[in-house]
Amino acid sequence: MDRPDAPPAAARPRRAPGLMARHHLEDLWVRAASALVLVGVALGSLAVGPWAFTLIWLSSTVAVHWEWQRLIGAPLPWLRIFGGGVAIFAAGALYRLGQSELAFLLLPLGAAFAAWAAGRGMLRWAGFGIFYAGGLLLSLLSLRHAPFFGSCAIGWLFAVVWGTDVGAYFGGRLIGGPKLAPRISPGKTRSGLIVGVLTGAALGALVAHFWPNVQARMLPVFLLGLVAGALAQGGDLFESWVKRRFGVKDSSRLIPGHGGMMDRLDGFIAASIFAALFDLARGLPSAAAGLLYWQ
Repeated sequence: MDRPDAPPAAARPRRAPGLMARHHLEDLWVRAASALVLVGVALGSLAVGPWAFTLIWLSSTVAVHWEWQRLIGAPLPWLRIFGGGVAIFAAGALYRLGQSELAFLLLPLGAAFAAWAAGRGMLRWAGFGIFYAGGLLLSLLSLRHAPFFGSCAIGWLFAVVWGTDVGAYFGGRLIGGPKLAPRISPGKTRSGLIVGVLTGAALGALVAHFWPNVQARMLPVFLLGLVAGALAQGGDLFESWVKRRFGVKDSSRLIPGHGGMMDRLDGFIAASIFAALFDLARGLPSAAAGLLYWQ
């Protein structure tokens, strides 16, 4: 029933026929174009030299750091962004110059500075943001550093994370069922998680097996992909929880139709840090061999 003060139904403005459909289609094209650019840049980073690879991912990492420090809303945001950004930039440069110990030391120093600037009550959030962003950069550099296994390891990560995301989306849409974490991410389903992780692990195993000169064994790489894919979904949920915690919808508007860099790299951050730590734990002499070399 209309309110007494409401205008007659015939006098109310109406949306033009198909307006919502056209808006949705335009938004879809923007998202698709942005996704193609992002994928192109990511794949292109595999074909360039070590310094160009570092610069590409350093820019992404600094963007993640900027978004995190703005998102948490702690005091002195620009001081934290500048100080933490300098620490992350210097860590990347030192790692490329062969000073890996100093590179890793800079992250806790940058975290301590950000925590100091944020003040009591927000120091843990501000400090963790340095490890969150810097961990992505140093993980990728440690994996990519190897001339033989490095590019394949990054390609495997791309395949696992992207395959998991796409499989989870379509698996959840087609199968449905119980929600995975309705209070954090209402759109995610348990069926989507299972389909996504299986898809990502299978795609990663195929990429590693057919990569020129590597030809990794499929079964152990597939099993490793299951863990990495599950952690990628966990990273996605973690970022969604952080945004809900601070009442933010998107980490930024850097990427048209996709939100911010954190929104695109949340799962990749978790998977890459896991991959680097797993590779380090195996202790093989060649970087990234811990992921791909199985007798």
